[in-house]
Amino acid sequence: MELLGGAGPDQAAAVRIGDRVLSRGELLHWASAVAAEIQGAPAVAVHATASAETVAAVLGGLLAGVPVVPLPPDSGPAERAHILGDSGARLLLAARGAYEPGEEDPPLVPVDALPRDGALAHAEPSPDATALILYTSGTTGPPKGVLISRAAIAAGLDALAEAWAWTAADTVVHGLPLFHVHGLVLGVLGPLRVGSPLVHTVRPHPEAYAAAGGSLYFGVPTVWSRIAADPAAAGALRGARLLVSGSAPLPVPVFERLEARSGHRPIERYGMTETLITVSTRADGERRPGHVGLPLPGVETRLAAEDGAPVAHDGETPGELHVRAPMMFGGYLGRPDATAAAFTPDGWFRTGDIAVIGPDGWHRVVGRASTDLIKSGGYRIGAGEVENALLAHPAVREAAVVGTPHADLGEQVTAYVVADGAGADELIAFVAATLSAHKRPREVRLVESLPRNAMGKVVKSRLG
Repeated sequence: MELLGGAGPDQAAAVRIGDRVLSRGELLHWASAVAAEIQGAPAVAVHATASAETVAAVLGGLLAGVPVVPLPPDSGPAERAHILGDSGARLLLAARGAYEPGEEDPPLVPVDALPRDGALAHAEPSPDATALILYTSGTTGPPKGVLISRAAIAAGLDALAEAWAWTAADTVVHGLPLFHVHGLVLGVLGPLRVGSPLVHTVRPHPEAYAAAGGSLYFGVPTVWSRIAADPAAAGALRGARLLVSGSAPLPVPVFERLEARSGHRPIERYGMTETLITVSTRADGERRPGHVGLPLPGVETRLAAEDGAPVAHDGETPGELHVRAPMMFGGYLGRPDATAAAFTPDGWFRTGDIAVIGPDGWHRVVGRASTDLIKSGGYRIGAGEVENALLAHPAVREAAVVGTPHADLGEQVTAYVVADGAGADELIAFVAATLSAHKRPREVRLVESLPRNAMGKVVKSRLG
C-alpha cells in the first residue's frame, strides 16, 4: 500500500497537530527511523495520543510491515493489560514522559528520541499483511482485536476518495482520537494516501475547527452538535468543501441546524471497525437527513430477517444489515469461533445493525440488533464490559448497563445497580479508574432489583 501516493514535494506540509508541523520529507524520514527500530517485531503498541509521535509511530509500523496496535491513552489498567497481552505487542511506542509503563508492559521505545534521518528504502509488505489491530467492544466480554490488512485500508480509502472527490488539493481537518477507524484510518492514513495536508486540532472544539481553514472536515455527531450550537463557528465553515459526519447517527435536528448556520448539508457515512466505511452519501449527490447513502464501489449490502430470510428493499421494512466488501477485516485475533459467528454461511458479514434500504438503494440505519452496544459521542461501548467493571466492586450485587438518550452525546452510558452501601459517585469513579474515561457511566441509578425473565436474564427494555 503506497501510503504517500499522490504526495507533493517533500518540503510541503503534511501534518499539523496543534502547533507542530511536519513536512512530508520529515515525517517519512522519522517514520523510517521508527521502522528500523521495530523491524521484525510480531506487533507493536502505540500510545495513541493526538501527537506527531503517534503519526510517526503508526507510519513507521506500516513501513516496517509490523502490525500496529493503537492503545487508547485513557485506557484503565485492566483494559490496557488486556490489549497488550491479547495483541502480543512486543514493544510500546510513545513520547518520552507521555506514558508511565507498568511492570508487565513491553519495553518502551521513545519515539521522540529517534533520529529524523531514517533510510527510506523499505520492502513493500504483502497487501494481505495485517496493518492494524484495532480493539473494539462487543456486547459481552473484553474488547476483541480486529485484524485490518493493508489491502483493506487501501480499498476503503480509495473508495472514499472517489465518493467524496477527495484529492491532494484538499486540506483535511479534525480533532478526533487516533485509536479508532475514524480518526486514524480516515483522518491520518487517508490524507497520507491521497496526498492532502492534515490539520489535527488536538481536540474537536468548535473554535479550533473554525480557525483551521480546511476544505474537508471530519467529526462525530457530538462535534457537529456543538458546532451547530455555535453560530460563529458554524459560519466560519462556510468556505469548506465538505463536512463529514460518522461513527454514530447524526440526529436530523443537528443536520438541519448545521445546514442553516454553515450553509452545508453534511455528508453522512456508515461503517464499523470490522468493515471500515461501506456506505456513504457522495460529494456530487443528494444528502438526505437521517440517511447514510449508498454502498461504496465494490460493496454489496442486503437485509435479513431474524430467521435469515431476505427483507425487501422497500424503504420501510427493517432488517439486519449484511455486508460484503473488499475493505473487510481479516478476522478477530485468536478468536476463530467469534470470527465464524460474525459471518453467514454464504459469506456475508453480520453487522448487528438494523437498517432500512429503499428501492433506490438509499440506506437508513435505525438501531442495533442488540440493546447492548452503546454509541456515545462517536464511541462504541459494550455494555457487558461496563457491567463487568461494576460487578468487580465489592458492594455491587447486580448491574445492567444501557444507552439512554443524551442531547449532546446521542446516547449516554446509564447503569442500573443493586449495591450494598455504595453511592452513585463512588461507582462512577470506580469504573473510570478501570476502563477508558468515555466508558464510565454518566448516571448510576441504584435500584432494589433488576427485572428478569423466566430464564433469569435481565430484561433491559423494562429498565427505567
